Order: sequence, then structure tokens, then C-alpha cells
Amino acid sequence: MDFEVIGIIANIEVIAVSGSIRELPRLRRVYGAGRWRKLKGNATIRLSDGWECQAELHWYEAHGIGKREMKIKRFLT
Repeated sequence: MDFEVIGIIANIEVIAVSGSIRELPRLRRVYGAGRWRKLKGNATIRLSDGWECQAELHWYEAHGIGKREMKIKRFLT
């Protein structure tokens, strides 16, 4: 599902850090070494059909690499 974040991401929480991330070997292979964290937060998004809503997002992030593989976990509205 394609979407665009059109607001700020609020209520950001760290879900897992480095060794706790199941996808860590793949993340390091694809994007490179770093202190990987899995995070979640809420934001207003726009879907590919133009619909705007609030959603909970999950993504991976590492210093110097940035946000990667952002996905919608659930719709809040």
C-alpha cells in the first residue's frame, strides 16, 4: 500500500534496539551497519487513492542511514 506522511510523526516510541530486532541481519546486509532501532509513531497520512487519515506507523532507523521500510500498522480513525 503506497502512502505519504503529510504531518509530523508524534508519540514516537522505540520498540526494539539492535539485537532485539529479528530483521537485523537483513537490515545490515541491505542498508549497512549501524545502531538499528525499530520505532513506532502516529501520523496523518495520504493513501494513493487520496484518502487522508491517522495511522500508526512502524519503521527501522539507524544513525547516518535514516528511516527505512515505513509501514502502516493500523488505522486510527
